[in-house]
Amino acid sequence: MLNKSQIVKLIALGFALWVLVTLSIRLRPQSLLDPVRGEVPFITAPLAGWLSVLLCRRVGGLSKPQLLPGVTLVGAVAMMLDGAALKWFSSVYGLNERVLQPAAAWLLWGYGVAFAVAVAWAAWSERSTA
Repeated sequence: MLNKSQIVKLIALGFALWVLVTLSIRLRPQSLLDPVRGEVPFITAPLAGWLSVLLCRRVGGLSKPQLLPGVTLVGAVAMMLDGAALKWFSSVYGLNERVLQPAAAWLLWGYGVAFAVAVAWAAWSERSTA
């Protein structure tokens, strides 16, 4: 189980990652709208997912059994912020409404990949210690 300090750090990390990704969408909407460049965020998602899991592990000081709960907490915070922002404050992502659909698709893809990376990492860690 996560302790209080880890929970606070991971909630802060979830918020910080949300801000970072939201700024990326807002400041570089063409990176999602361009037919060629728009594929890059999807292709690089596994690397970004691996880096985010590593960041969760380091910031939270997570042990092997804490990895999945920690990554889940960070993802849940960021996903709830994205859900609220997309529903009630979509202009936070920029004023071009055309960017909202590819941005939402990228966000969902990124969360899914990060969670898959965390599951694979946890499974690999279990096997390497067994």
